[in-house]
Amino acid sequence: MAVEQAMQVFWRQGYGATTPQCLVDTLGIGKGSLYNAFGGKRQLFDLALRRYLDLQNSAVAELLEGPGPVKDRLRSALLFVAQADLADPDRRGCLALNTAIEFGRGDESVTAQVRGMFDRIEGAFRALVEEGQRAGEIDPGRDAKALASLLLNTVNGMRLAARVDSGPDRLRRVIDATIDLL
Repeated sequence: MAVEQAMQVFWRQGYGATTPQCLVDTLGIGKGSLYNAFGGKRQLFDLALRRYLDLQNSAVAELLEGPGPVKDRLRSALLFVAQADLADPDRRGCLALNTAIEFGRGDESVTAQVRGMFDRIEGAFRALVEEGQRAGEIDPGRDAKALASLLLNTVNGMRLAARVDSGPDRLRRVIDATIDLL
C-alpha cells in the first residue's frame, strides 16, 4: 500500500527531509502519478500521518481494554511501547511526536491531528484509571484526569528516551515508578 510505504519514509526521515523524488522512488511511480494520485507531498504526508495515528490508537486501545487487573494491563501496554521502540533498528520513535517537534505549532492541521491522538490515548488511560478505581486497584480519591495526563506524558517521554537509550533499563525504571505512583 502506497500510504504505508510513504508513512515509513516520513517516519524514518521526517517531513522536511523527504523529497517528492524520494517518495516517487520508494513508491515506484512517476512524479505525475504522485501528484495525480495524492495531490502532492503534503497531501500524502497527511494520509500517512492519519494512518499512523489510526494504527497507534487501535494498538493502545487493544492493550488497555484486554482482560486482567488494570495495573497489569497498564504495565503490559507500557512495556509493549518500550520494547517496540527499542527493537526498531532506526530508533524512529513516534511519528506523531516527531511530527509535533518538526512542525511545532506552525501548522494547525498537523497540530490538531497530533492533539487528537493525544486526547484519544489520554481518554483511554482515564477510562482505565477509573476502572481501576472502581475495582479498588487505584485510590478513588485520586484525580483520574490528572493520572491519565501523567500516563500520556510518561509514554511520550519514554518514546523520546528510547530514541537514544542503549537498552531497556531506564524505561523499565520509568514503568515501575509509574505503576507504583498509581
